[in-house]
Amino acid sequence: MKLLNIVAALATTCAVQAQAIKISGTVSHDMTQEPLAFATVSLKDNTIGTNTDINGKYELDLKPGTHTLVFQYLGYTTAEKTITVAEGKPTTFNMGLAEESIELEGVVVQATRSKTRESALLLDQQKAAEIKQHIGSQELARKGVSDVAAAVVKTTGVAKQEGSGTIFVRGLGDRYNSTALNGLPLASNDPEKKNIDLNIFSTDIVEYISIDKTYGVRQYGDMAGANIDIMSKKHTGKDFLEVGIGTNINSNAVSESNFYSIADRNSFGFSKTDIPNNPLEAFTFAHSAQTEKKTPIGSSINLNAGKSFFFGAESSLDLFATVAFGNKFSYKEGLTGSVQAQDVYTKKLNRQVYEYSTNTTAMFNADYKINPKHSIKYNFLFINDSKEANEQYTGYVRDITPENENSETLITRGTYRQDRLFVNQLLGDHKINDQFKIKWGAAYNNVSAQTPDRQQYTFNKNANGDYAFSINSRADNNRYFEDLIEDELAANAAVEYSFGKNSENLYNGKLTVGYNYRQKNRDFKATQFNFAIDRNHYTNVDPNNLDNFFNQGNFENGYFQTFTYRGGANTPNALKPQTYTGDLTIHAGFANVEYRLSDRLSGVIGARFETITQNVEWQTQLDAVGSSNELTKNAFLPSLSLKYELTDLQNLRLAASKTYTLPQFKERALFIYQDVTESKVGNPFVYASDDYNLDLKWEMFPTNDEVYSATVFGKYIQNPINEVTISSAANDISYVNTGDYGYAVGVEIEVRKNLVSFDDVNTNKLTGGLNASWMKTYQELDNEKVAKENPTSTSFTNENSAFTGASDLLLNADISYIKEWGEKNLTATLSYAHFSDKLYALGTQQKGDLVDKAFGMLDFAFKMKFNENFGISLNAKNLLNPAIERKQENKTQDVLVQSYKLGTNLSVGLKYTF
Repeated sequence: MKLLNIVAALATTCAVQAQAIKISGTVSHDMTQEPLAFATVSLKDNTIGTNTDINGKYELDLKPGTHTLVFQYLGYTTAEKTITVAEGKPTTFNMGLAEESIELEGVVVQATRSKTRESALLLDQQKAAEIKQHIGSQELARKGVSDVAAAVVKTTGVAKQEGSGTIFVRGLGDRYNSTALNGLPLASNDPEKKNIDLNIFSTDIVEYISIDKTYGVRQYGDMAGANIDIMSKKHTGKDFLEVGIGTNINSNAVSESNFYSIADRNSFGFSKTDIPNNPLEAFTFAHSAQTEKKTPIGSSINLNAGKSFFFGAESSLDLFATVAFGNKFSYKEGLTGSVQAQDVYTKKLNRQVYEYSTNTTAMFNADYKINPKHSIKYNFLFINDSKEANEQYTGYVRDITPENENSETLITRGTYRQDRLFVNQLLGDHKINDQFKIKWGAAYNNVSAQTPDRQQYTFNKNANGDYAFSINSRADNNRYFEDLIEDELAANAAVEYSFGKNSENLYNGKLTVGYNYRQKNRDFKATQFNFAIDRNHYTNVDPNNLDNFFNQGNFENGYFQTFTYRGGANTPNALKPQTYTGDLTIHAGFANVEYRLSDRLSGVIGARFETITQNVEWQTQLDAVGSSNELTKNAFLPSLSLKYELTDLQNLRLAASKTYTLPQFKERALFIYQDVTESKVGNPFVYASDDYNLDLKWEMFPTNDEVYSATVFGKYIQNPINEVTISSAANDISYVNTGDYGYAVGVEIEVRKNLVSFDDVNTNKLTGGLNASWMKTYQELDNEKVAKENPTSTSFTNENSAFTGASDLLLNADISYIKEWGEKNLTATLSYAHFSDKLYALGTQQKGDLVDKAFGMLDFAFKMKFNENFGISLNAKNLLNPAIERKQENKTQDVLVQSYKLGTNLSVGLKYTF
């Protein structure tokens, strides 16, 4: 059956009466005549193409006329041939490709084709010396994935914390992972996170995403889970202009007859709010305390363009640009609370959340090929991401809700968050001669993350239905301003030297020596304005019309006063915000040797040395005078990767390395962040962990778009860092090294398989994919260690636990129907993801662990291209709409502390290419 031989036989459209003519042949090594499996054969300046089978054979259906065929294979020079196709005359054409003499067969792979296609990425995975895992734009489109966070979750062993862009890889969360764009690091947009929120990256900018779960010394050493590298889309082929529009709805949001959003905010996500002038002596806040109704129907528009310029026979400039805007609405409702060890609720609230979010993305890149030996690339990326969340909590809060029958507490919180990211990158690639190459890159990134004018109000409702302000604490009613600015400089430079020429005139080895530099500076400030409400005027309040109370007239009449944590209008420096600043400097040198030890065995051994300096300074409500703290570390980081080719289609791989994990700026700054249900405070005494990593992987590639693989992995972590509840009057959450060690062990499997082929010529097939991971995580919890190393203490309920965020079982499955005929194509994909129980927070003071319960999500994606210009897409996500639950596993019973449903998201998109 040709199912195993033909990967993507794409037929071009014939003239009305013309018959498609079959073109076939073999692609082979030009010297040995050995067939080249999975080589690419395509029409020049056209996306139509195919790949050779395991015997190097290919087939294409072309209309009569003159065509230029392009033949490509990784590690070989690209060849072109112009042929004339006559009606009724099938043509056979064979092509021999020459190896690039500087490449190491099976050790160093240089891609000469686009990595958007699934088959190209699988071939890269097969040929690479180190363990690789990719997901490309073709697969993302097939599965209806719209952002990078959702994309990486489709790969083996990766999960996402619901409601955020936080990624867990093999049970290891944000602190253990790293993110990059085109190989250069990205800054975080969240003061609590190490990594940037991957939700903000639209897949419109992505060529492919690399998820490296094993460490290589070219990467920074602050990694134990994975390095997620987003490779930006670039232009190749003919010039184009593409326009897309779409609309989307969330089933929960559209079912609400009144969708309440925050008032006075720009619908495009470009609001700017500064702290008002003289806020302690007058009521001068800019935005209303009210909400407003919106129609919860989202929309999107995007514009993509690509153009190439040619200068002589060897020089060219490829330009690509994309601009996109999208918004969406969501709504969720359910229980949220906190429970004591005796199963008694201290907070039991019904939570309603109305959310409106926007994303604006603009990207431009230029790829200038000076000549075949030298090229320079420039990348620019701008992202503006905003989210409004109008939250309403109704129910019982100990110490706030009156102990009267039928009384209840209402807490409203309106949060607007705006994140802006600017990325500038310049990269160079220079071939000096057959043995020397120089590669370099530099980046300047800027992140601005603001929470301007977050508002929170607390009320008590009596038996008659009347509302009164809660006046237990000034902080019960407040407006909060937060501003984070982070600048980052990064530079990479590496020299590659090929050596060990053999009898076939190929090099068996390559030495890479390089240097990395990273400088990150963060400036964070926050001010909270608390309202002290007069006891004679706190009753008979309308929560839906707070502007009637909070206004200049009532301020002048003394109904309320405004304070910061430092004091009121008569306090010196009362408006001085809480601040912390952080700077991180990393200098790193590395050496890497890649060598083919035999026809079947190759290896990569490397060593990296880093000097790390992290400084934090603060002045906050916990330390009004202010202080500072410095963390330094010298890290020697070895790595080893071995590859044994069992057959031409099977590899056995081994990878081992040492890495480390740094605490983040906010985790070491003595700063307190208050949420509705919890408060977090930094700990200057937390320190870095050391990580030891081991992987053993078997993989098989039956055809160029099929794969079977199985991986066994293990990680040992010394002095792991955790987020825990410390022993204090407020039971705050902080960060400590909770024990001497922890470990994670697991198994991952992946299968991609062509199931049924309905046509031996045109693509008309059913394909399936399955990846699953099972893991066990363990960490020691040591109260004595915490008390010895920190000025605070803990009271862990258990002596050991799993890692927070780790699911024992992760499962992804999908089935796709793909049909291509002429200029038309159709893809329909049904995908399912399952996450087993995972630990959210460690239990303390005899309280049980907080555990996020298992759930599954079912998605459907449909795409159809009617001709070379026009296409449509339909997506339905979370069709099963399961309850998302969190339980506290006390000794006597499991108590529900959180529950809600996300709703089903439906979207339609239209795309036209000029």
